[in-house]
Amino acid sequence: MKAKKFAKEAAQLAAPYRITQGEKFRLKDHDPEDTGGLKDKHEAHGLLQHSVEMLRHLQEKLYAQNRWGMLMIIQGMDAAGKDGLISHVMSGVNPQGCDVWSFKTPSSQELDHDFMWRCHKVAPERGKIGIFNRSYYEEVLVLHVHRNLLQNEKLPEKLITKRIWEERYEDINAFERYLTRNGILVLKFFLHLSKKEQKKRFLSRLEDPEKNWKFSMADVKERGYWKQYQAAYQETIQNTANKNTPWYVIPADNKWFTRIVAALAIVTALNDLNLKFPDVDKSKRKELDKVRELLLHEDD
Repeated sequence: MKAKKFAKEAAQLAAPYRITQGEKFRLKDHDPEDTGGLKDKHEAHGLLQHSVEMLRHLQEKLYAQNRWGMLMIIQGMDAAGKDGLISHVMSGVNPQGCDVWSFKTPSSQELDHDFMWRCHKVAPERGKIGIFNRSYYEEVLVLHVHRNLLQNEKLPEKLITKRIWEERYEDINAFERYLTRNGILVLKFFLHLSKKEQKKRFLSRLEDPEKNWKFSMADVKERGYWKQYQAAYQETIQNTANKNTPWYVIPADNKWFTRIVAALAIVTALNDLNLKFPDVDKSKRKELDKVRELLLHEDD
């Protein structure tokens, strides 16, 4: 399939999951079992492979041009498939041009700083793709569900008001706008998993000794707050989805489809940058011609 044709089809397939008008977003309108008309993973395998290959070429140009960068933020409930998405979709990318950061419970040092500090300090540099497995969005998700955790952040009491979530949405929007104005493309993925499928995956982890390490009792406890988390995700997307930093709400009950949509979204975003390999000026070309001649006439 030709690159231009594939890029066009990729954009069309990813478009239904792209949220740019947050105020209109309702989570109930999105089906976690949706597969976009694709029947099964066998039908989709070729599509994913082509996406990964195209992503490899685009990332090479991104790195060589060294003008743009990309930040991918991946959010979702436990067992939504965040790790698998990263390993499958980014399998063809040169590790030299990609960094992955996982954000868990903040450390004591991190709690001594503002809530975006630990993420901001590892934001991707030009030419690179940075991936956040969870992110500063935990501060308006987990803390929204468990408001008592705000006490750990050492904020002055008078700053913990009814407007704190609204203020954090404003801060997040300002930060992401700052990144985009500095050439860092921001893509945000919410892996939309059903409660039924999460239960199935939890049981699979318990039954498979090689997956036991992924499970903890805390996962089950958080499952008890399912409705609160769904409400928090909806509110967060409503307040932080826009044209420049869209959210992709990707159905996550079928891992193969989740990975395809994410890959297509990334390919579309990078393709829209019209990336090119740097031009070589005349002096550099002359130097390369001399090197070529030396190599051709070198004694074996």
